[in-house]
Amino acid sequence: MNDTPDAMPQAYELSLWSQLRMMAGAFWGSRVRTKVLLLTVALLTIIFATTYAQYRLNEWNGPFYDALERRDMAEFLDQLVVFAVLALSLTALNVVQMWLNQIAALRMREGLARDLADVWLSHGRALKLTSAGAIAANPDQRLHEDTRILAENTTNLAIGLVNSTILLASFIGVLWAISSDFVFPLAGRMVFIPGYMVWATVLYAVLGSVISNVVGSRLPRLNADRYAREADLRAALVRANENIKPITLARGEPNELARVQGAIDGVLGMLRKLAWALTNLTWVSSGFGWLALVAPIIIASPMYFSGQLSFGGLMMAVGAFNQVNQALRWYVANFSVIADWRATLARVSFFRNALLAMDTPRQEGEVIVRGDAAVGEGISLAGLTVFAEPERGKAGRGVRIVEGTCAIKPAERVMINGDPGADRHLFFQALAGIWPWGRGKVNLPVAGTMIMMPQEGYLPTATLREVMTYPAGLPGITDAALSEALEKVGLERLVPRLDDVERWDRLLDKDEKAALAIANAVLRHPDWLIMDDVLEGIEQESRERLLDVLSGLEGSALVYIGRSEEFLNRFSPKIFHLSPLHANGEHTASAEPQDHPLPEKV
Repeated sequence: MNDTPDAMPQAYELSLWSQLRMMAGAFWGSRVRTKVLLLTVALLTIIFATTYAQYRLNEWNGPFYDALERRDMAEFLDQLVVFAVLALSLTALNVVQMWLNQIAALRMREGLARDLADVWLSHGRALKLTSAGAIAANPDQRLHEDTRILAENTTNLAIGLVNSTILLASFIGVLWAISSDFVFPLAGRMVFIPGYMVWATVLYAVLGSVISNVVGSRLPRLNADRYAREADLRAALVRANENIKPITLARGEPNELARVQGAIDGVLGMLRKLAWALTNLTWVSSGFGWLALVAPIIIASPMYFSGQLSFGGLMMAVGAFNQVNQALRWYVANFSVIADWRATLARVSFFRNALLAMDTPRQEGEVIVRGDAAVGEGISLAGLTVFAEPERGKAGRGVRIVEGTCAIKPAERVMINGDPGADRHLFFQALAGIWPWGRGKVNLPVAGTMIMMPQEGYLPTATLREVMTYPAGLPGITDAALSEALEKVGLERLVPRLDDVERWDRLLDKDEKAALAIANAVLRHPDWLIMDDVLEGIEQESRERLLDVLSGLEGSALVYIGRSEEFLNRFSPKIFHLSPLHANGEHTASAEPQDHPLPEKV
């Protein structure tokens, strides 16, 4: 699975400036904005205080080393006291800054993770994204690991950049003052270079930055690939763990092991490439780092040997050079972190942009027109044809409702079945509004009055009472009502377990899951219950019991999309028919309504 930036759909890619603008807008609208801004003010205060203390420490170098040169014990001891005060102050400031750094990163991650989760689980977006290609692969990686790395790196880089800028502004003046009057002989002439040490330091840092950028140019791409491979590995492990029972029964462990080993190979291959890239970058960063030990002394040595600098002045120049060089070399020292940050910024912003784009599907084909039914009216379908792919001419598959115009009134019992090959599940998705491609018009009652019940429902890992009242809960519901609903659907054994938290999707079999879904409908008692062949594949006894329960939903319209002889016999429903489309997009001639409401095989 390749979800590197280059492999993502072009429509969802953003320039770096657009990525920054999108994430800045998300931050400004987040719930953590005020907290982060207050932390920013506190951090700036600490950074300014730390810079001032470092400036005083650099000034301390002059009298301290001059005292050493003069062998002045009294001055030497006085300067040690000054050093102790400065060192204690800097230690306290560093501790406070570290705490503020961590809290700022925590708040940044909170804002990022909550924003991305809100955007992802907005109605219909996550499901629509699954058909968007590689951008939809492993969303858990982007929501979990990518947001963590992006939050931490954004905080650290922002603080480091501000700190380096303030250091640069503070100490470049010291270097300029030290070397402002430097004159040295060259080819029999006296050459005057104002701010000689400033220009030498800038040249040194710029040279390191340029070389680092050239050597490490592949790092952002490699980091993005690495996170994609890590996501593939975790997905393979999770899938194997979730399906370990059927894998074991099929003796499929060797096959799954090969998949997991392949995913591990993918991670290791990317780590190997990343290791080489980081190793090459280390030649630059480490080399310039070690050279910085002697570079300031070498640069300042002409001034020292000419007598224009004392030994203490030399050490002040060395200290100022190191501070300015550290500030200017911030890009070099953090190049790999910046590459990591850019990779996660791209992954998170592309993913967020793709989710937002799901609200307005690209015009790849005709789209079903949706509307709201008037108060008191029911469901109306006009010329509804659903395409299995966005481009009808290209795909040529789908399903249509034969009757053309259909009306379903409140409290009616309706069954929508079809010939073999008619994709009833696709029709259900279109009716629910999660599949937009097709032709015709659908008018539905307000969403709060309907339950769309898929064939395979979702059972959250929660207490049984939460599962039974999913998704929004039912305020004021009593244990007696919950117990009665369980007994009606034949799950009386679960009555003592209302407060148990379980993986109910693993604990219950197919019949019990269908029964729990019907119990949920009993408690919520919707005006409209639209079912996607929920009785298919369950035992006869269970079907009869659940049909008895559905019979008790007085006042509710029951719409069954599927082929159930039991539902037909019990409710004598109004019948509508579905017909598959030919490859050319036309419906089959045999799909017109027949005398018998169900095909021969049910």
